[in-house]
Amino acid sequence: MSYCQIRKLDYEKIDGDLRLDSETASFEKHDWFLIIGTAGLWGASPLFIDIALDDFHPSLITWLRVLFGCLTIWIFPSNSEAVRASDRRKVMLLGFTWMAFPLSMFPIAQQWVNSSMTGMLYSAVPILTVMIAAAFFQVSTSPQRLKGICIGLIGIVLISSPEISTDNTNAFGVGLMFLAFISYGIGFNLAGPLQNQYGSIPVVRRALTLATLLTTPLGIYGTLSSSFSLQAMSACLVLGAGGTGIAYIWSSKLTGRVGAVRSSIVAYLFPIEAAILGVMFRGDSISYFAIIGVVIAISGAYQTNSN
Repeated sequence: MSYCQIRKLDYEKIDGDLRLDSETASFEKHDWFLIIGTAGLWGASPLFIDIALDDFHPSLITWLRVLFGCLTIWIFPSNSEAVRASDRRKVMLLGFTWMAFPLSMFPIAQQWVNSSMTGMLYSAVPILTVMIAAAFFQVSTSPQRLKGICIGLIGIVLISSPEISTDNTNAFGVGLMFLAFISYGIGFNLAGPLQNQYGSIPVVRRALTLATLLTTPLGIYGTLSSSFSLQAMSACLVLGAGGTGIAYIWSSKLTGRVGAVRSSIVAYLFPIEAAILGVMFRGDSISYFAIIGVVIAISGAYQTNSN
């Protein structure tokens, strides 16, 4: 057994969140709790972004989100270990690809794409994650998992096609979403090994701190371009503390327990919540194609996770 494997076993004894066979192990009850909890917090995020956009500039929303998330995660105790020099660049890249860049894209894109559609489009994350994992991170993918991914892709096409065909601005918003999803796919694959090595909270804490620094200049600009609103500020607080701080901890734990590819199936679950919240609180309209697409995408999620 290698030194790296011994260290992973030591961490598994400490917090129970790490597995050597993370990509193939069967799901446990704790894994399902992390999946449902993360999906629930992230599923409400498009709604809170939509509310904040009524008064805040997109850059201010991003900055407040990562700032509140960073402050929240520093509350959680952690046996922090110094990150090795060889991993520092990976943590920095994680802060950009998993947080700073995609979280900057979403408020901009939601100026043209409603919160329900945003949530449903998140279902594209798993297929991008598995493609990136296979191409750049040497993660093997079984035929069964590929079948599920392909089914999910059909659902994504059905979800996005009505929005793309509406007009150019909506297509631009969808394009920004997919740039964010590609970035997420890279982030998911970086997060798993780092969490296995150092634990979820230390990794997310460092990455969020970096993301806060990266988004501060644009956040200052956004502050000057916004009008204060208690409702928008409250939305950003919930978005940051829950949808970023706590959700990223749970997501990182999940990635360490079940692997990068399977943890991304969270993106199949919260579109339902996002769509319901958008219709209930923002009056969003959803096409029949999008509804059918979500059903197909969830079917793909089942195929992706069946052993």
